[in-house]
Amino acid sequence: MNENVDVYKEVDVENALIDNEDYWDIGDSIFECVHCGGYFWYEERINKKLKSKRPEFSLGCHHGKINLPKPKEPPPILRQLLFGSGPKSNQFKDNIRTYNSMFSFTSMGGKVNSSINQTRGSKTFTLPGQNYHHIGSLLLPEGSTPKFAQLYIYDTENEVQNRIHALSRGYSININHVEIVQDLKQMLDDQNVLTKSFKMVRYRFQEDSHTNVRLKLIGKRNYDGRRYNLPTVSEVAALVVGDFEVSLCDRDIVVNTQSGLLQRINELNASYLALQYPLLFPYGEDGYREDIVLNEKDELSRGRKFISMREFFSYKIQERNCEVQTIVNSKRLFQQFLVDAFTMIESSKLKYIRTNQKQLRVAMYKGLEDAVLQGDIDPSSHGKRVILSSIFTGSERYVIQNYQDAMAICEWAGYPDLFITFTCNPRWTEFIRFLKSRS
Repeated sequence: MNENVDVYKEVDVENALIDNEDYWDIGDSIFECVHCGGYFWYEERINKKLKSKRPEFSLGCHHGKINLPKPKEPPPILRQLLFGSGPKSNQFKDNIRTYNSMFSFTSMGGKVNSSINQTRGSKTFTLPGQNYHHIGSLLLPEGSTPKFAQLYIYDTENEVQNRIHALSRGYSININHVEIVQDLKQMLDDQNVLTKSFKMVRYRFQEDSHTNVRLKLIGKRNYDGRRYNLPTVSEVAALVVGDFEVSLCDRDIVVNTQSGLLQRINELNASYLALQYPLLFPYGEDGYREDIVLNEKDELSRGRKFISMREFFSYKIQERNCEVQTIVNSKRLFQQFLVDAFTMIESSKLKYIRTNQKQLRVAMYKGLEDAVLQGDIDPSSHGKRVILSSIFTGSERYVIQNYQDAMAICEWAGYPDLFITFTCNPRWTEFIRFLKSRS
């Protein structure tokens, strides 16, 4: 859409919102953003004071400032399994996290809390504490079983059975299950650029099993992140034979031949998400990159120039009529993706605070000036600390600031008489209508 043309899609607001004295129905998400095409509920509009027939929204694209490439149609195999019907498709959707783990190149380092799913109710994905992704060496240590990326190289003639046994965990193996694994393997072999990169290593070992080769997954791209460019093998990975200086890799991921150790990969690598979620990024598409430029009209703007990680994920999970919603419709794998994205955003915030301590004016927080004034000049009693400011949600200063604000309100308006909370009910009519329209 041409950004210079002011076009709005008018919707009958009176009929979209259902008025009822006993029940407040907020209607359906039928209001389309004129910039990115995302669908929103009317109550998500910017100016809630006005009941406009041309509501504006900023949650998805910030008034057109964020313009990510339209995702490519998923391969026919994945599309049929994800959006089709029948026993085979139902089994895939019910166990999509297991199938994704079978073909993941990396493992999730966080500890998943499965105890909450022991009771009746909807399945949830809970990940307490810190999260990170690990990748092992290309060849497995002697006496161990292959896992994750090693399955793309080890005993490829029996790859399907190796993948099933690696993550079966008592799962009932039937004909449909084996067929699904075979179909997914064929799809990734044909379409996924990361799979083709590991195939290079496999062919190299077949030529010379004693060669010392490393796989370097390149972290930076040379093309604009606002345009869809399916990466090629040469842009994603490179084979390095012999000695190699790892410290010069910046954000690149270097996978050793046989180390027996796990390494934590950088979340700013363009392939970070595709390595963990091959079923959500079946072509090996790039995930978040720091160099995705904002779609600013004024090139002389003095503000920030690049899209933040939170804005990237906010745009990605927005429903649009012109796109096939592979990520949003991946059921329990979508839950895992959201939790993983949240931890990535939190890590990005912490990194910003750690590298911008001076700009956040935290010198006085450390108490060094006070210590000098009090005559305590022994440096051994004062270590180097990173101060979490009040802008980080959940930090001590964030809690104290909100508490002080609440007490100021109580001083002005008096103490509250009631503390009212409510919980979403899956039987709300809005939810039922929404699910029926997508079933």
